[in-house]
Amino acid sequence: MAPHVPWGTIRYFRNTVPRMQDTTRTPATPAKLLKGILPINRAAVLRDALAGISLASMDIPQVLGYARIAGMPAVTGLYTAFLPLFAFALFGASRHLVVAADSATATIFASRLSSMAAMGSPEYVALAGMVALQTAALLLLARLFKLGFLADFLSRTVLTGFLAGVGVQVSIAMLGDLFGMTVPYPSSRSLAQLFYVAGHVTHAHAPTLLLALAVIVAILGCKRFAPRLPIPLVAVIGSIVASEMFDFAARGISVLGPIDGGLPAIRFPDVTWQQSLDLMPVAASCFVMIIAQSAAAARVFAQQYHEDVDTNSDILGLAAANAAAALSGTFVVNGSPTQTAMAERAGTRSQFGQLAFAAVVAVVLLFWSGYLRYLPHCVLAGIVFTIAIGLINVQSLRDIRAESPGEFALALITAGAVVVAGVEHGILLAVALSLMRHVRHSYHPHTMVLMPVAPGKPWQFMPTTPGAMTTPQLIVYRFGADLFYANDHFFASEVTKLVDTAFDSLRHLVVDAGAITDLDYSAARTIGALVETLRERDVAVSFGRVNRFLRSDMDRHGLTPVLGASNVFDTLHEALAAAGVNAGAHEPGAL
Repeated sequence: MAPHVPWGTIRYFRNTVPRMQDTTRTPATPAKLLKGILPINRAAVLRDALAGISLASMDIPQVLGYARIAGMPAVTGLYTAFLPLFAFALFGASRHLVVAADSATATIFASRLSSMAAMGSPEYVALAGMVALQTAALLLLARLFKLGFLADFLSRTVLTGFLAGVGVQVSIAMLGDLFGMTVPYPSSRSLAQLFYVAGHVTHAHAPTLLLALAVIVAILGCKRFAPRLPIPLVAVIGSIVASEMFDFAARGISVLGPIDGGLPAIRFPDVTWQQSLDLMPVAASCFVMIIAQSAAAARVFAQQYHEDVDTNSDILGLAAANAAAALSGTFVVNGSPTQTAMAERAGTRSQFGQLAFAAVVAVVLLFWSGYLRYLPHCVLAGIVFTIAIGLINVQSLRDIRAESPGEFALALITAGAVVVAGVEHGILLAVALSLMRHVRHSYHPHTMVLMPVAPGKPWQFMPTTPGAMTTPQLIVYRFGADLFYANDHFFASEVTKLVDTAFDSLRHLVVDAGAITDLDYSAARTIGALVETLRERDVAVSFGRVNRFLRSDMDRHGLTPVLGASNVFDTLHEALAAAGVNAGAHEPGAL
């Protein structure tokens, strides 16, 4: 992800809808391919071609940096912006999504592969290719079974924390190159790397450190004052020229060295069966990140331009892109929100702009890749460092802390897990925390009791407290979630406590079921037993605002006969009237 386009720039936390009507485009073509390009006209072709060339000037240094994060040969970063871009343009649906190398997915597989083979070695490249192929297979399965909804299972809060953790980990991983020293620990051991660099800081190579700091300051300064200026590209070209003229390698500044030029060779990743099995958890982690990030970026920009969203077609395009990456000798690709934002700022309005970007990459591979041998490692590390700190969205974290301290804690826990335990474990924790937060809300939802707040004023729902009553003879209780096996005992215990602390004159309990759409077998049995118990205490139980889905569950599980069909109402007014209350005298608005 590009450093000069922060996560918040594309309003990732904007509420989006899964399907939007297209008011700016002609009706969708029946063709299944090239959805991200068609329809298009001559003026749009010229506009997108020029925008794609502009995007290439900004993004080529980034994909080289992502290759460094991934522990892959530098040229493979260029490969990610070649065949994968063509594959997504052919099969994907989004007109805006840029599918190429990405720092989050690069970090995920590098943290595992670095313990299986030497970074940059042929075996390491083969392992990375197999991860891309397995990721493509998982994406294809997701498309076949229409699992695009999985994008919603990674909450935005923990995704922000996860990316912040990735930013910290990548920043630490670049310290060795920035200081001109070799760190004897893999990227998955961030704390060991940090302690090593801190303990050997006096051994830093001064010219290397000064050059790296100059690049970092220049990029961050222009990010603030001249964001459209492609400073990373200027830094790459300028350092290559200076390195060749002044022989940086002879002066102790490490450079990339010889790089194979030409277009990528098509080949199948050569790994063993056992290695393939070992890589499956890594591919699964990449799959989750790709689904979450790509869907978010596609939805945001589709909303901006009033276009349709076809998540499942985009998943097919992502599967094709990763298959192309695997067969062309490179690593996992992802739909990057920030690279997509860069493309939008450059002026691209369809995937034709991304094809122009790929064409520029092809020219670089054929004619200019030989010059990359002079590129200093510290310059590339400086670019990557700015990318990494751009992943730490401080403003979003501040907003989360101000609005929800609990969610802020989850974000910090996720970020800490990434730094301490590694990216692979971090993404799994992120998914688990997202699901646990949802389950916790369903397990212990908000509950309220309808109460009079002032004489002559409408009744209002207030938070449930012991002794709360609607009238001396009535309690109207609202449960804020579906009823299922995990929360039915909470429902029963809270209702029992309300009845225990109520006046002896209590005769009616009305459950406002407006928030309940589902009832399972366990909850039906628990509520049935509660109804019988309260009936023995001369308290009649009825349900109001019962929708047809809840009524169907109540009938199927035998709860309706226990309550009595006459005690199940479509509206709360009817339930109150049956309890002898004139609802119209105490409402409008509350019921």
